[in-house]
Amino acid sequence: VDESGESHRFLRAEGCEVIIGELTRGIGMTREALIGIGSGADVLMGATIRGGLLDRDFFEKFPDLRVVSKYTIGIEDVDLEVATDLGVIITHCPTEANWGGVAEGTLGFILALLKRLRERDAHVKKGGWRSPDLRGIYLGRRGDGYTGITVGIVGLGRVGSRVADLLAPWRVRILACDPYVDRATFVRHDSVGVDLPTLLRESDVVTLHCSLNMQTRGLIGKEELALMKPGAVLVNTARGAILDLDALCDALEENRLIGAALDVLPEEPPEKGARVCSLGDKVILSPHMISANGAGTLAAAIPWATEATLMALKGNVPNHVCNVDAVPKWKKRFGGKALI
Repeated sequence: VDESGESHRFLRAEGCEVIIGELTRGIGMTREALIGIGSGADVLMGATIRGGLLDRDFFEKFPDLRVVSKYTIGIEDVDLEVATDLGVIITHCPTEANWGGVAEGTLGFILALLKRLRERDAHVKKGGWRSPDLRGIYLGRRGDGYTGITVGIVGLGRVGSRVADLLAPWRVRILACDPYVDRATFVRHDSVGVDLPTLLRESDVVTLHCSLNMQTRGLIGKEELALMKPGAVLVNTARGAILDLDALCDALEENRLIGAALDVLPEEPPEKGARVCSLGDKVILSPHMISANGAGTLAAAIPWATEATLMALKGNVPNHVCNVDAVPKWKKRFGGKALI
């Protein structure tokens, strides 16, 4: 949400009528609320919708809709196939402030888990001091023969490749699994391309950075977690539905894995008393804001989304289109037809 209101004022100055929905902080706007305020809109602009999918039933309530212009990167709340079929363009904002922030937060998670920072903090605050039970794990290779740890990165896109780059000075071994990138990408980020089972078996840290789609939904389940090394840790800063949360809780309760860090959950926010919230120091939880680093994160995305909105209203195909197959039908419907 543009809390400064600058983009709203700019759009109004360009001749747009701007309707601003009521945001439930921490949850976002729901599908039903958006339908309630946006009926008849030519453009929908904002962040990810919680608690509902922008599906055919939704789009049919917006017969004049040209574009859904998102501040965020993720588009899992939109049925792209339906939007494409209807000639509605979906744009997003893959700003470096966003995906780079996710990568930095991921590294923080990894270090917190391996160096046992939460446990050490709690121990000292309770009156304790040094204890062999609080020993961490040294990450990098050493000259005395210690080979260091292996980090497995699932998804070597923007976030995953930045994580690999951030890990480079730590001299760890990096495995990566991504069927959609070429061999040169693995080499460029000093990683070894492997299949998922190999990555799970050999990694001390597994970190998830793939998009959520039909192929990745439930990608890491009971069988996959069973392949992981005893004593390994898992980090998920991608999407909650990629990981079977109950299976992860089982692995942690049975001490097959020693820790996990999650910025995303299948249900957000989790219900009070949720199992994952009862695992103590075995799990570090973050409220799906690992990339939130002050005004700089969103500030970079707002101009992109505003530009996409104006271009569409002027009858031009906007930048950063997710469903490029929608463009031909969009041009037939709206091309050259300016509203402002």
